[in-house]
Amino acid sequence: MNILLVGSGGREHALAWKIKQSPLLTRLVCAPGNPGMAALAETRDVKATEVARLVTLAQEIAADLVVIGPEVAVEAGLADALEAANIPCFGPSAAAGRLESSKAFTKAFCDRHHLPTSSYRICDDAVEAKAALAHFEPPYVVKADGLAAGKGVVIAPDRAGAEAAIDDAFGGHFGAAGARVVIEEYLEGEIGSLFALCDGRTSMLFGWAQDHKRAFDGDEGPNTGGMGTYSPAPVFTLDLVDQIDHRLVRPAFKGIAADGAPYRGVLFVELMATRHGPKLIEFNARFGDPECQVLMLRLESDLVPYLMACATGRLAGMAPPVWRDDAAICVVLAAEGYPGTPQAGGLIQGAEQDFGPGVVVFHAGATRDADGGLRAAGGRVLNVCARAATLQAARDRAYAAVDRIDWPGGFHRRDIGWRALDR
Repeated sequence: MNILLVGSGGREHALAWKIKQSPLLTRLVCAPGNPGMAALAETRDVKATEVARLVTLAQEIAADLVVIGPEVAVEAGLADALEAANIPCFGPSAAAGRLESSKAFTKAFCDRHHLPTSSYRICDDAVEAKAALAHFEPPYVVKADGLAAGKGVVIAPDRAGAEAAIDDAFGGHFGAAGARVVIEEYLEGEIGSLFALCDGRTSMLFGWAQDHKRAFDGDEGPNTGGMGTYSPAPVFTLDLVDQIDHRLVRPAFKGIAADGAPYRGVLFVELMATRHGPKLIEFNARFGDPECQVLMLRLESDLVPYLMACATGRLAGMAPPVWRDDAAICVVLAAEGYPGTPQAGGLIQGAEQDFGPGVVVFHAGATRDADGGLRAAGGRVLNVCARAATLQAARDRAYAAVDRIDWPGGFHRRDIGWRALDR
């Protein structure tokens, strides 16, 4: 099979790493890719939002399958364009992708289809949003409606902080994504990330993990796109997984199909396990980042048949995936200043050495300089991942590798996996 993988981050590097292991693979092309992906596959300098060029590239390489990594390609309508060109695609249409691209749409969707979530108010200007705060208790949750690379959520401890977040959103801090905001009830409980596949009709659960959203140790600091993750996560008991499947996953796929946009691809369900059962925080129309990284380390099955089954409506004939018993962990190395304005350009040394068995470093926001050196080019730059028989052993391996990387301009959390290890 010839496969075109779209994207350039740590999630896409992990997907490329796993796809490369498939005996079904003939040729793998990544667009635009990154330095780590270039060691595994061909790369093409085509952005994830350049839909027409990506369709042309897929035709040029006679792609049997296109795999969409990032949400921006979903929102841009890449799956729709590929369908029009009769090219199988793993990834939802732009209409189905509204489950991520508009939080306001998703909240109304939950109301229509009776999915459990937090109470909310949708606001189109700062005055309305500040008035809406009166309906909630602190801490206040303020979300940009559109895509903001995982950074459009502010959890403010008091009203002053919430009003500042509202002013930031409507003041252009998140660009067009902040033209509307959603004020939400703060949910108490334990957060989790669950993934499910769908081919438009049939769905299948596809793993779970637990993320660390805050920038600093002890869950302090601003929200980020994720500073690390691990799998399996003890919060996902068999009972909780069953509740999520029946209360969130299946109703979501049924509902979006009823709305005229059957879902094909992976749905990321970010949820809060509350004392009243699981409640939706948000949907994402793609694999999580950095959750995908630990899932790929734990997935024993060949990934490619599942991707193709979703793209071609054949998931019903697939057996459930097989997962390794090992635990996996991912530690994100980010540039100083992230999630605000990260310091780009810093030289990174030692990231591409052999760290021993069970350790893989995925590139998330790195580039090559003229001399072949690795430099920071984004907020989240490297994902240091490890797999071992226990979570503690995996964490020890990951942090041992982190400590061998020389990057003065980076930072990371030292407590990834603490919820599981403190139980």
